[in-house]
Amino acid sequence: MSGDLSETRPVTAFREFATGAGLLGRGLGLVLRSPRLLLLGLLPAVVSGILYIVALVFLVRYLPDLSAQVTWFAEDWAAWLRGTIRVIGGIAVLGFGLLLAVLTFTAVTLLIGDPFYEKISELVEDRFGGVPDAVDVGFWRGLRRSLVDSLKLVGISIVVAIPLFLLGLIPLVGQTVVPVLAGAAGGWLLALELTGVPFQRRGQRLRHRRAALAGKKPLTLGFGAAVFATFLIPLGAVFLMPAAIAGATLLARKSLNKPVAITTTASL
Repeated sequence: MSGDLSETRPVTAFREFATGAGLLGRGLGLVLRSPRLLLLGLLPAVVSGILYIVALVFLVRYLPDLSAQVTWFAEDWAAWLRGTIRVIGGIAVLGFGLLLAVLTFTAVTLLIGDPFYEKISELVEDRFGGVPDAVDVGFWRGLRRSLVDSLKLVGISIVVAIPLFLLGLIPLVGQTVVPVLAGAAGGWLLALELTGVPFQRRGQRLRHRRAALAGKKPLTLGFGAAVFATFLIPLGAVFLMPAAIAGATLLARKSLNKPVAITTTASL
């Protein structure tokens, strides 16, 4: 009787969140089965990684000056209070930069490595039953669509990051509440970006995947939060991008109520 009850027990939001987070691990397991494909998937991420590391070095180099500029209002305050506010300002600037880096890194890397990530996603789809109604939009048309959708998401990312940056200037709130909000918002945006390839294969655009993922919010946030957290690890975004693409493909299938149990003998 207990077994029957457990089988009919409704899926809680927490279990859905945990399942979503686990999709990144499943994606990593799938990609690791093909070292050659993994290396191909790493190439675009390495190129983007080099560009962003250079940008991060410059940000850190000029962080004291930037901190002083964003806390201009404390110029005439007592030295100890001005120093404290500037430290908080520096943390906020660095956090703002890291948030934008994580979100825009994904968009840039997806554009650079579109053919590679398309192949990874396609092989994952084939392993779990394929896409019978797949739409071939062509390379250039698909690239143009990806560029438009990516620019939209980058714009949204900047709009979201600005209030988080301002909240980051508030003592305590900026160091406790803001990181949680950033993880949730960043995770959601990353999920939208990474699922672009499998949704485009079905002829669907940004508005379609936004609606589909909204119907699976805990699942989507779990996956996005896991990706967001690992992308904050130095070089995490570089090495885990292929796994994130594979996991996002599984997320897309789940959000569209497609099976993610192996139905063919195809392998990566």
